[in-house]
Amino acid sequence: MKVRYLLPALAALTVVSIFTGCGNSTTVIQPTDRSSCPELIFKDTEFAFELRRTLSAAYAGEADLGECLYTASRITDGDFESWYREWYATAEHFKNAGDGSLAQGHNVSARDSYYRAATYYRTAEFFLHGNPSDPRIPETWGKSRDAFVAAAKLDTIPFEVLNIPYMSTTLPGYFYSVDRSGKPRPLLIIQTGFDGCQEELHPYAMEGIKRGYNVLTFEGPGQGAVIRLQHIPFRADWEKVVSPVIDYAVSRPDVNPDRIALWGISLGGYLAPRAAAYEPRIAAVIADGATYDVGLNLLHGIQQAGGPLAEMNLEEFKAYLLTDPAEFNNVIRSQMKADTKSRWLNEHGMFVFDTTSPALFWAKWMDFTLEGSAEKIRCPVLVSYSLTDSFDPDGVQARMLYDHLTSEKTLMPFSEEYEAGYHCQMGAWAQSFAAKFDWLDETMVPAK
Repeated sequence: MKVRYLLPALAALTVVSIFTGCGNSTTVIQPTDRSSCPELIFKDTEFAFELRRTLSAAYAGEADLGECLYTASRITDGDFESWYREWYATAEHFKNAGDGSLAQGHNVSARDSYYRAATYYRTAEFFLHGNPSDPRIPETWGKSRDAFVAAAKLDTIPFEVLNIPYMSTTLPGYFYSVDRSGKPRPLLIIQTGFDGCQEELHPYAMEGIKRGYNVLTFEGPGQGAVIRLQHIPFRADWEKVVSPVIDYAVSRPDVNPDRIALWGISLGGYLAPRAAAYEPRIAAVIADGATYDVGLNLLHGIQQAGGPLAEMNLEEFKAYLLTDPAEFNNVIRSQMKADTKSRWLNEHGMFVFDTTSPALFWAKWMDFTLEGSAEKIRCPVLVSYSLTDSFDPDGVQARMLYDHLTSEKTLMPFSEEYEAGYHCQMGAWAQSFAAKFDWLDETMVPAK
């Protein structure tokens, strides 16, 4: 395959909507798409989105506006090392502040400082994955986790750190209880996607607690501690991950085994429906940023570009990628040098799929399809998307999933009004939580 033929095809990868953990993608959006416009500090759209993501935590008191803006103002736009250095410094500052408050017996102030430090450590670590052996990855992630656990143990909500049996190892999880009564309650299981950690799910968990759900969060292969410490990469057959989590959940006396819901965020919008297709104990699913088929998205971009690759079907294109073609990798790596989005997506993708080249990463990611599985889901499904989400413009992938569902289903679009148009409604959690939890309440606890 000549490189000159690959160039237009691979350029198409930058307009393919790639679904990530609540992170970003290689998408290049037309300037008229307001949801993609840089804002607040950065001209780089990747940095602008990740700043918005961090600011979103302010909704739950786990970031603060001034702290985020001041930190961002110290960062060199598009510079990964600068991003790490400044967010790490901010995290250290507020972790130390928490230590000081705790030493003086000011537990509420300590808790709040630790929650914010956890967010800032997590933000600092985000762009480090180009070198999987970088010692700062486990160190900084570990500091984020430790600060979060310290905060949660000072909180008023009953909180447990879990080690959930999985194959020959365990998966990390957290369990949040409405109270200490041990009364069986509906359980909401929440999971992240391509690039998230379960600590980021805490605001979701607190919304569930407010509404009377016990909440369990976990990390599976490719996520959080499982990739950073256990080095277990992503797998497409996610039911093999969720079923052990449910096995654990139903062993608890405070879980109603007939009222278990699963909420998957971003790439979790593929993972959760995939699990529900083969796990009958799931009573309701929220596909939050629903994804039907990663490979179809990729192939569509290739076909739009024309050239020899456009003649391939999905199987042929995947077989081509599995040969680890040098021409493909060379062009992608050249693109990574020129574009922050492409660099992060491919570096992180190789990290979480445990591959050594972009081609092999993309080949493995193409296994993530709900074709032949969506129709097997028997429980109610909420399919959510944002109309101006740059990762799924106009909700194409979400509507594909919706169309293939044969169970009870609801399609829930969010417009850009009041800033709900970003991926997973980042920056508009009040709107997002209200609408999705209302659906969940009506589905899980029908009105009498």
